[in-house]
Amino acid sequence: MTRRIAIDAAAMTAIERHETASHAIPAREMRELGDAVMLHDPFDADPFWNRLAAVRWPDDPAAFDRRLTEVMALFAILGRRPHVWPSPVHAGPADLAERLAANGFVDVGGGHVMVLSDVDLAAPVRQAEIPAGVSVRVIRRPPDAGPHDLADAGAVLAAAFGAPVTRGPSLAAELAATLADPRIVLVIARVHGTAAAVAKATTFDGLTYLSSIGTLPGFRGRGLAALVTRRVMAAAGARAPGTAYLGVFSGNTTAIGLYERLGFVSVGKSPDLLLE
Repeated sequence: MTRRIAIDAAAMTAIERHETASHAIPAREMRELGDAVMLHDPFDADPFWNRLAAVRWPDDPAAFDRRLTEVMALFAILGRRPHVWPSPVHAGPADLAERLAANGFVDVGGGHVMVLSDVDLAAPVRQAEIPAGVSVRVIRRPPDAGPHDLADAGAVLAAAFGAPVTRGPSLAAELAATLADPRIVLVIARVHGTAAAVAKATTFDGLTYLSSIGTLPGFRGRGLAALVTRRVMAAAGARAPGTAYLGVFSGNTTAIGLYERLGFVSVGKSPDLLLE
């Protein structure tokens, strides 16, 4: 069973807004709605890039329905499918997910938000811990990358998350664009020259969001995901409890176990709700 840790409402809201702002880099929009925050991509209709988070709507049924109608209209104006990431804790109202489900939203695959609890378990990687034949590169801006690093990182992410191989170049382009932002750092691990694992960190306002953590299927089971995660955390300066967090699909028990071994604990599980 996944371990849980309590988190207060202010900290949860800060994480949700931080994650949304992180996903907005480099060219998406983060819209403050007062009682929620919206991520919007003007060029890509993929629901992943167009969603609400940090929803704190009224409990009163009539007031809730009015707010839902207003938000549905906003999505329609933007030409996007209504999509909500309910908070795993402190959502408003407390039964937000159930009310949205009653209005035609379906869960397309939720997960856990996990925060760093034990920094000693995620200590910086010592050179002696890096296996023979493995090299690790920290990339803070595009010029830091080797000639094939970003293309290889895109290919690793496409394979790691089951995307078509044709997605690799667009993921590489996204990495190149985000690395122009000084708040972002990327780590890539190679095994005998072959790109095998990557991790990204976005740091600002005292928080670090860990994302794009992936390992090529043929290189799993060698500790590379833990290696790049610890290395990118050190590069980002996430060295205090509560300063780093990540999201992981609830069915990915292997990844959940990995992050728990690195000192992360779940604050709760939430659905991913898309209008049917």
